[in-house]
Amino acid sequence: ETTSISLRYKPDLIWSDGDWEAPDSYWNSTSFLAWLYNDSPVKDTVVVNDRWGRGCSCHHGGFYNCADKYRPGTLPDHKWEMCSSLDRLSWGYRSNMSLAEVMDEMSMIEELVQTVSLGGNYLLNVGPTKEGVIVPIFQERLLALGRWLETNGEAIYESQPWRVQMENTTDTVWYTSKGAVVFAIFLLWPRDSVLCLSSPIPSPGTQVTLLGFAGTLEWQEHPGKGMLISLPYMLPSPLPPQPGWAVKLEGVK
Repeated sequence: ETTSISLRYKPDLIWSDGDWEAPDSYWNSTSFLAWLYNDSPVKDTVVVNDRWGRGCSCHHGGFYNCADKYRPGTLPDHKWEMCSSLDRLSWGYRSNMSLAEVMDEMSMIEELVQTVSLGGNYLLNVGPTKEGVIVPIFQERLLALGRWLETNGEAIYESQPWRVQMENTTDTVWYTSKGAVVFAIFLLWPRDSVLCLSSPIPSPGTQVTLLGFAGTLEWQEHPGKGMLISLPYMLPSPLPPQPGWAVKLEGVK
């Protein structure tokens, strides 16, 4: 079936699952993958995951899923993907699901930011009903994530891991980068509206902006190392209420 699907639809990505029940010889995985990468019509473009037989996960594949909801903790040396689900207890739809069992907006954004800062893809599962309907609570969560990305997507899309992925402080700050530009994504707004970053090394020409906010932000060198950034006051504020914001740092090392 995978061969006929590849010939008919010419997929860019093949995501295999359920492999742990038998070794790759049972699934005939090596034969299919050899054909896929050498003779198929998508041999130069297709990407596959790592679930092709018992013991294959996290060892072989174009990118690694490892385990469901896998978090490596540190920057891996192989492309990877974090698979998560809006329903914390199931990948399929449950009619008896409670609100407390659905991921909130903060949890979604935290998973997304942590994954991207560590060079991973973020796969967020939604279980539709048997009629193929996405229930309202899932719609609300997806729309909320879309609104957040509409403002902060510059720090996410086409980004790369920076030399530091996370601030080693009590505040949760994750980094991404695009060329010489660095993005610091913080999940909680500082009480005094001053963001302390110890990792970036500023220069006289450093410029700081907050995504979704017009104008540049004032900053100063931290007495120890790094920089202190003066954020806009939240109340009253032109910023929409949201968990997670991103500052764009230009001219830092």
